[in-house]
Amino acid sequence: MSFLTLDLNLLRVFDAVMTEQNLTRAASRLAMTQPAVSNALRRLRDALGDELLIRTAHGVKPTPRAENLWPSVRRALSELEEAIEPEQTFDIATAKTTFRMAMADATAALWLPSLVRSIEREAPGIMVRMVPLTTREPRPMLLRGDIDLAVGFFPGVVAQLAGGQQNVSVSPIRHEQLYSGRYVCVMRKNHPLANRELTVDSYCEANHVLVSFSGRAHGLVDEALAQLGRERRILLTVNQFFTAGRVVATSDLIMVLPQHLIASTGMPGGSLVMKELPFAMPNMHIDLLWHERDTRSPAHKWLRAHLSGTTKDTMAKAGIVPVA
Repeated sequence: MSFLTLDLNLLRVFDAVMTEQNLTRAASRLAMTQPAVSNALRRLRDALGDELLIRTAHGVKPTPRAENLWPSVRRALSELEEAIEPEQTFDIATAKTTFRMAMADATAALWLPSLVRSIEREAPGIMVRMVPLTTREPRPMLLRGDIDLAVGFFPGVVAQLAGGQQNVSVSPIRHEQLYSGRYVCVMRKNHPLANRELTVDSYCEANHVLVSFSGRAHGLVDEALAQLGRERRILLTVNQFFTAGRVVATSDLIMVLPQHLIASTGMPGGSLVMKELPFAMPNMHIDLLWHERDTRSPAHKWLRAHLSGTTKDTMAKAGIVPVA
């Protein structure tokens, strides 16, 4: 194959399919029919001598050759787009769009008040729709276009994304770390442990409530305890921090959560006791995730900038350590 004879339009199709990881969505993105997209991929496969993309039950899976090729193709096309179509002036005051976001209830409680105030003041045509976050794997929702961005604790996802290429990951999902927060133990003011030293023994002997999106009664704390050869009794699992807070405030159950989320649980400050954990736990890192297709969207950039820009002030009020 000679680069001089290669139809460069095939690279646009390849980029769209790699971005969407689905032929139907790629065809819609390109204003083409699905057979036309399939035909273009066939021509590119013939030219490069590699399958590039293998059909699966949920879309397409790139071959190692495709994964190695895409970062260079994406970077080159991005530079051409910026040169040929400079970003138009964006006026947030007249913009009309709807953002769909996925966050846990406590995370949303921290961010939405500031976002709504900004919309009321700067962007009267913007609307926001919150989508329940029931998993620590939001990538399928982003790939399908069900949401515009996700904010939360996604350790497995971020670890995989961080292993991608330096400039452009082989995944179409982008991420930005917003802040990190430390874990603490909370209980009601008159809890039997409130005026005692919290030891590993007393911690494990207590009854616990766990916030679990999946309902699975096992979390990071249990992994840390397992390293010590210990375990705890999780009496209750719930899928909302607010619900967990109400239970802790009115029972002898105790809970571990990031310190910055305490204010979002609805627990009255005067009736709450916070204690340091008697064992080591890594910080919780909160990340912003979005799809590559929205990276250059002016409206989407405004939203990401708002969330990132207001992090420092908002998190400082909640006792969080912002990312440097």
